[in-house]
Amino acid sequence: MSCAPLSPVPEAAQFRRSPDEVMRLARLGLSHPTRLSFLRVLLRRMQREAWTFERPIFEFDARGVGRAVYTAKGPERTYSLVAFGHDLPPKQRSDRVIATAWDATFALFDGVPDADDLDRLAANVPVQEAGRVTSRELTISRANRSVRLFESVVQSLSEGVQPDADALAATGYLMRTTAVYGSGKFGAASHAGLRDRAEVAAPFQAEMLTVWLIRTFTVDLVEHMARLRGGDAAVPLDPALRRSLGVGNSTGLGMAPFLVRHPILLNNWMMVREEALARVRAQERAGAGEIAGLNSALIRAQDNAQHWATSHDIQTARLADLRRGLDLIEGHLTVWDRGGSHPWDALWRWGQDHLPVEAQEALLALMLEPNGDLIDGLAECLSADEAADFGIDGAMRIADLRHLIEQNYGWALRADYGARDGCARFWYVSEDKLEPRLGERHDEPGADQELPLDIGRQAAALWAEVQGREGDEPVAHLLLAHPHLRTILRRVQQTATRPFSEIRDNLISADLLPIDMLRCKLAFFGANRFDPRSDRWVRISLFQDCPYPGELMDEAGL
Repeated sequence: MSCAPLSPVPEAAQFRRSPDEVMRLARLGLSHPTRLSFLRVLLRRMQREAWTFERPIFEFDARGVGRAVYTAKGPERTYSLVAFGHDLPPKQRSDRVIATAWDATFALFDGVPDADDLDRLAANVPVQEAGRVTSRELTISRANRSVRLFESVVQSLSEGVQPDADALAATGYLMRTTAVYGSGKFGAASHAGLRDRAEVAAPFQAEMLTVWLIRTFTVDLVEHMARLRGGDAAVPLDPALRRSLGVGNSTGLGMAPFLVRHPILLNNWMMVREEALARVRAQERAGAGEIAGLNSALIRAQDNAQHWATSHDIQTARLADLRRGLDLIEGHLTVWDRGGSHPWDALWRWGQDHLPVEAQEALLALMLEPNGDLIDGLAECLSADEAADFGIDGAMRIADLRHLIEQNYGWALRADYGARDGCARFWYVSEDKLEPRLGERHDEPGADQELPLDIGRQAAALWAEVQGREGDEPVAHLLLAHPHLRTILRRVQQTATRPFSEIRDNLISADLLPIDMLRCKLAFFGANRFDPRSDRWVRISLFQDCPYPGELMDEAGL
């Protein structure tokens, strides 16, 4: 990578983890959000640049039907969340992507919408896929209420009583999004067209701003409905309870292929995180402020783990590992030699020896948390111009290609794709659901519609074709004879300078857990409290315990 903040730091080189360790799903699937997660990057920028926020329109009836506009003004541009509330019959409520009606729909508008803009959006945004938006919109999204909890909170506040704190903690949100679309979807602005805007240059910044403002809208709507119902008896939500709420999200297999289809982007995300860890481990001393920050971060992590609930067997076991591991960290910090040479590295090496993997990845997040001055600049390197590296080097020698395959795809060559379990699954797009799905190759039809996500098997096929060829032969000759290998050859060449670009596991094997792919991506978003509902979809929360617009400038430690 040529990104300036990722320029070589010689003292950190010896502390960098290898891709073979990091890029396995058994570890990626235990990722935790860090201070370099996308929502934290957004909040820090808005605070640093002193963004201001207003709510020029808020018109809703007692059922929550109406519209609102929230504006976020930065130093150069203003963005507006346009929100529509709907009266959704219970039988139409669904978290599925293919739903056609929702409790609320949204668009993030470039600028401040006038009356004509609002009329146009009102005709298109509430129907989502059935409508069309323009390049003035950066995102469109929709959300449903957490029905019983939402109604319970409205009723409690209308009677002048705060809602049950335990009930709020158990869910963590009052509304959950079922999709947040950007990057050109349905006519919205493309990411490429926004690349010159610093405030949305990092990954998914427009989407994170959308969700953050939806969080504010949700609390405003609850309090507004309570006032209309209870009149003078109604009270606002307690600030501590308000703070504890995030925005929920239900995410399924549709998100999983992203990490495979965007290898350069995945590499940048992982390399930034690993460089951050290496830089912290390379520090020769741990200052008093950083130690205090570590202890505070541990307390927050333990509190989060205690409130994190799940009924999924796999996540239940992982959660037990996390809670036990955080307690072990707490105990070790009482004897940690923080005054010795390279104390952060000593702490990390202790964690590798004594903690379950779930807690090791939590320790990574804890160690990054108090070292913002050292690592926050790395956020500039999270994005990628994927088109710039799309070309294939046809002059590369076969010998060099062999070396790259051996170096970065050894994991792929060890798998047996002829065995039943080695090729048990296939990825496809469901015609009915319009979502990526996993089929059982030996038990279900549809393998003829397979998506090319079998990267390991493709790499093994490329390896087979380079055997017996002269080392000095250019790869262009290979592609003339086997043009179907073009895609995998390009991926292999990209790994020469992007070693974290591949998930180093067989993605069509019988033991694949797609939720591991989902959790990896969602942790980079900044999600927490992962609650898998199966091995193929998960509920999460975003922006829990984060500041609201009116609190942003007073917040410390973003």
